[in-house]
Amino acid sequence: MGSIPMQRETEYRSSVTAPDRPGPPAVVRTSLPGNPLAPAAARRFVRAALADWTELGVSAAGGFTDRLADDSVLLVSELVTNAVVHAGTAVELLCRLDGAVPGESNEFLVIEVSDHHPSRAVRNEQGPPPSGTPEYGRGLQLVATLSESWGITYRTGTKTVWARLPIEGVQAVHEIESYASEQALQRGLRAAEILAPLPKRATHDTDWVNRGALTFLAEASDLLAGQFDEDLVAALAGQLLVPRLADWCAVWLHDTSEGVGRGTDGGQGARLARVWHTSEHRIEELRRVLEKEPPRLPDAAGSGAFPVPWPGEALAGDSSGTALAYRLAAGGRALGALVIGRAGLVRFPDEVTGLIEDFSRRVALAISTARRYQRQANISQVLQRGLLPSQVAQIPGVDSGVVYEPRDKGGPGGDFYDVFQAGEGRWCFALGDVQGKGPEAAVVIGLARPWLRLLAREGYQVAEVLDRLNQLLLDDATEAADAAAAVVAVAGGQGVPPDGPTSRFLSLLYGELVPYEGGVRCTIACAGHPLPLLLSPEGEVREAATPQMLLGVVDDETYTSVSFELRAGETLLCVTDGVTERRSGRLQFDDGDGLARALAGCAGLDAGLVAERIRRLVHEFSERPPDDDLALLVLQAR
Repeated sequence: MGSIPMQRETEYRSSVTAPDRPGPPAVVRTSLPGNPLAPAAARRFVRAALADWTELGVSAAGGFTDRLADDSVLLVSELVTNAVVHAGTAVELLCRLDGAVPGESNEFLVIEVSDHHPSRAVRNEQGPPPSGTPEYGRGLQLVATLSESWGITYRTGTKTVWARLPIEGVQAVHEIESYASEQALQRGLRAAEILAPLPKRATHDTDWVNRGALTFLAEASDLLAGQFDEDLVAALAGQLLVPRLADWCAVWLHDTSEGVGRGTDGGQGARLARVWHTSEHRIEELRRVLEKEPPRLPDAAGSGAFPVPWPGEALAGDSSGTALAYRLAAGGRALGALVIGRAGLVRFPDEVTGLIEDFSRRVALAISTARRYQRQANISQVLQRGLLPSQVAQIPGVDSGVVYEPRDKGGPGGDFYDVFQAGEGRWCFALGDVQGKGPEAAVVIGLARPWLRLLAREGYQVAEVLDRLNQLLLDDATEAADAAAAVVAVAGGQGVPPDGPTSRFLSLLYGELVPYEGGVRCTIACAGHPLPLLLSPEGEVREAATPQMLLGVVDDETYTSVSFELRAGETLLCVTDGVTERRSGRLQFDDGDGLARALAGCAGLDAGLVAERIRRLVHEFSERPPDDDLALLVLQAR
């Protein structure tokens, strides 16, 4: 059916207008979601804006330099992290080019990050915050270091942090985006040099050190945000820290079922998820020693470093050193602990402890995100098992083939199918598509599928079943489904759905099969669904039903059905719009009767092979993965 597609990923490139005469500065803006992926999206947006301005030949683009690109990306990354990750709010990002003002020769790149929680103070303390205070990071420290000037503007309902960066170079940037990817390794090497053990570290000015460390944090954030398994987050944290910052690293994670709160680190429910050491042969012995006693961090430790005993028993040859533990917490909830150690040091340098504190916040946020994702995936899997039949009924004289591929693998889609026995000598089948996706669609499917079975087993004819199901989707019973959808959405961490009823429009292909000697009598009705196709043994294809209105749209709609004989060797193909509307550029799979031509090429194949061939052709139609649920049902008379 023509459901409204969910946007898979926000496109952060914006169109930019280049004024051909003095006038308003070029401006680009975007909105970023309130989740840990927003900083990476902001970095992509800034790089794209610089590249667009360069391509369009705005006057200021001649002054774009590598330094400006690097500084602007770092600045926006920390500001968005501060607003989204620490303040927990969506933000608006604006970039503009300001011309020179009287008395100045430079032009400026202005970056503004606005959020809608102006009551929240902008924090920049160096010491640990009081217990229970949200962690805000140190974005303003970076702003002051990189920008020519900066400030905070409060408006009704909005707080904006802005910064001006001078455009003063002469080297044109031809490909900012390619520059970013080419320089990633170099920046990583620079960060590694900065973060080397103190005796090996070269002497650098403070400005250079701060830039390298913040680059490391920005790139670490990208890597961590892309993981949706908490054990992979722990493994990645160890690889990022060792050997750059420490000789070894360990990550403990609390059991999510223990209900661990702030200040109760360690003890039962804590497991050692990952141990990493510069010498691989020491990892197992270090794990054995560390597992004996998880770190216990007092409330007074806050998010900062807390000294823990040096595990000398496991580190032969390194009898002394310094070990520090950091609480991993997000949303006021303790998730675990991060422990690092370095041999031969009396204490870690302050620059390193502060950097790891910021890094540990990012690890905690990535773990929290991974847990929310896994919780939603578990709920989705439970829903999915309840929405689809445990098995497809075997119909005498009929072979069947089924393909079901939800767009979100493992999660509930808007498509469903069913094949069941409705009574003595009667079998029914259904293929449906609910507008929308996720829990709301799942609730509608959970309502429709049992009613289909109940009405069929009560002896209602095909058209009568659709009449009654249509009325069910329109009456007050659906309000209960709306309320249930809201509960499911909140339990899955999605928040309360927008005000108003959930999607209840349903396209449905529903039919009844009555086998008899020499064939099968088929009665079918199609409500707003792609029409079923009938394939003869000779390869001829024709439509097997007539189109009718979607279910759940018009009250008192009267549906009709058609009947025909499904003879030996004939194949009935039923699909959802994930097949017919599969796109490749501007073309759809069913353009020019594409589905009929694909089915005609399946003459002579059994039901299972027909289903698999259509599935393969749909996937091969475009290089991009399918952006909608895909379901098809094949019934073939023997």
